[in-house]
Amino acid sequence: MNYIAHIIPESGIEQSVFAHLKGTAEKASKFAEVFGAEKAGYFCGMLHDIGKYSEIFQRRIRGSSEHADHLSAGVLEAAKLGNIPAAFCIAGHHGGLPDGGNKKTADPYDSTLCGKMKRIVGTHIEDYNAFKTELSIPESDIPNTFLTDKQSTFFFIRMLYSCLVDGDFLDTEEFMSGGAVERSSGDSIPVLLEKLNRFISPWWDAETELNEKRCDILRKLIDSANADKGLFTLTVPTGGGKTVSSMAFALNHALCRGLNRVIYVIPYTSIIEQTQSVFEDIFGKENVIAHYANVDYATDENGEIIDKRYLAAENWDAPIILTTNVQFFESLYSNRPSRCRKLHNIANSVIIFDEAQMLPLPCLKPCISAISQLVKHYGCSAVLCTATQPALNRLFEETLPQYKARELCPDVPGMYDFFRRVSYVKLGKLANSELAQRLMEENQVLCIVNSRKQAQHLFSLLDENGSYHLSTTMYPAHRRQILSEIRERLKSGENCRVVSTSLVEAGVDLDFPAVYRALAGLDSMIQAGGRCNREGKRNPKESIVYLFESEDRAPEIINQNISAAEHVMRKYKDIASPEAVKAYFDFLYYTLRGESELDNKQILKEIENSNMPFKTISEKFRIIENSDFTAYIPLGEGAKLVKTLEEFGATRKLIRKLGQYSVGVRPQHFNELVQMGAAEKLSENTVVLRDLSMYSKKTGLSLHVNSGQAFIIENERRDANVC
Repeated sequence: MNYIAHIIPESGIEQSVFAHLKGTAEKASKFAEVFGAEKAGYFCGMLHDIGKYSEIFQRRIRGSSEHADHLSAGVLEAAKLGNIPAAFCIAGHHGGLPDGGNKKTADPYDSTLCGKMKRIVGTHIEDYNAFKTELSIPESDIPNTFLTDKQSTFFFIRMLYSCLVDGDFLDTEEFMSGGAVERSSGDSIPVLLEKLNRFISPWWDAETELNEKRCDILRKLIDSANADKGLFTLTVPTGGGKTVSSMAFALNHALCRGLNRVIYVIPYTSIIEQTQSVFEDIFGKENVIAHYANVDYATDENGEIIDKRYLAAENWDAPIILTTNVQFFESLYSNRPSRCRKLHNIANSVIIFDEAQMLPLPCLKPCISAISQLVKHYGCSAVLCTATQPALNRLFEETLPQYKARELCPDVPGMYDFFRRVSYVKLGKLANSELAQRLMEENQVLCIVNSRKQAQHLFSLLDENGSYHLSTTMYPAHRRQILSEIRERLKSGENCRVVSTSLVEAGVDLDFPAVYRALAGLDSMIQAGGRCNREGKRNPKESIVYLFESEDRAPEIINQNISAAEHVMRKYKDIASPEAVKAYFDFLYYTLRGESELDNKQILKEIENSNMPFKTISEKFRIIENSDFTAYIPLGEGAKLVKTLEEFGATRKLIRKLGQYSVGVRPQHFNELVQMGAAEKLSENTVVLRDLSMYSKKTGLSLHVNSGQAFIIENERRDANVC
């Protein structure tokens, strides 16, 4: 018999089981080689589909409607050899990594690996021994360094799983497309570094004291790049040029230490847009991937029909990746193949955590644990980059005691003194009407509040001419356009009043003469100050950041941040000093919250006390609850991209482009958009907006569907604290 793994329905062209196993194994081995587990990767690849050698599967792929379990065979063979990590990977390569379960109490029909093993042993499995005529089972070898403790084993299985599913996806895609697989390998690290050096070469002849200081920081980072891999901090004051400087360190460090790529992790999507633009200008679009939205698909364990959208899931195969805290950390704790296939490409990378103070507090310990695993076992260097360095040393000492964080910025206190640009003035409580009146009296002013509701209300009280509202209800390309208009007005001296939530506080280069900020966490208020007198062209005493108590109640999730800020403001006259910042984070993390609240879902305890709870952890770990829902907006180029999606299906290249025309939505809003006929469902978590009257050029996607109130995801600190 000619044993077939896949058939292209349109042409009838067949791929043999052996060819698919061999192709997958070679890819998985190459991916796992980066962290020293190439034999384990090859083993998984060769065994994952050996159940397709059964006669019942061969009848099914040729048109029979019979049920065909092709996963159990590989699981059984791996378990026979004691390779439980491989058994997990094979069991989950279609539907997701299962929980381990309990050997004694597992039901044969539950979804755990133990349940599956009881089911396999207790029932008849179709004879798959024909595989022995074409292949022999390879060595089963796993380096012991990954199996020393539960956290390390849990993480290793997920990284091995990533190698298998990406290898499986790519080999299937190669066959289904006749070998025409989209690849985004991009330029090499030396070529990228050459492009960066050309970009920064004019900077070295600095004509101002400000630019000289920026060059001092840049030079120190380049000189530090030959350091051993590990954990770094970069505490650069606002205006110090940390985006390009951190990339200069990353590329030089990658060249010195043989690292493969740079992953730039950003708190929320609004910051990606500016950083993406900067990096594309330097390196070219072909070298930069900004990962906005998910294409999240899974098949059942017997699903041999491959959906092109499933194959389009992101795998981070470019040299420079921009992504969010949500995408990065939720993927590291997910069990789904479409979210996990990229994980192996994190290994041997430089990972820059921009605005590290915005790592989500209720998930902070699991996030620190994940960073520690990547540094300890997967050859990564991690850089915590911010103007307000959080007090994370205590947590890293628990999970990464052999690595001490090294500061990259020269003379942090001295740099802080030099880059002081503003004065902070506390106003007391302001009603919205009074606040609006004050804003109207300013020619150019930025006001940042704590809720979308207040931002919209306040915006409605302003004269329309010269007034702007910024929100993540706008798709990224739209926000870019609005920010461009704002910058032009600021540059020309025209009146420009902007009301925003905290999305403008970091990674958005705006320079206002005055800023109003509702009381929030100390780091938020200092970051807001970074949008005032950014270039230092005005006297700091005349560049005021007004801190006010809003008449609108602050979201409950930031009450502790406000309490910690008020505690520090009573003790320190200069709230932006390094001493005040350290006191703020110490008080917030370890006094107000306590370490138990830094893992409020008890993720790490669950891993320690359970048998590899992959599915359970995936369901529990959320930086933003129910964040995996996306609406595509068919406006501008987005209309053409959506049409291409509908006519020809998804590809990674297309999904990457569509990220610029996507808005993240809550499930309530997602469902209402569909039920009211305002949007058409493309998959379980994506829709296309059909009623374009619901999208405003001023405020983005409407919060209302008829009379139904729904909620847009605001990827900002307030929501990022929801775990």
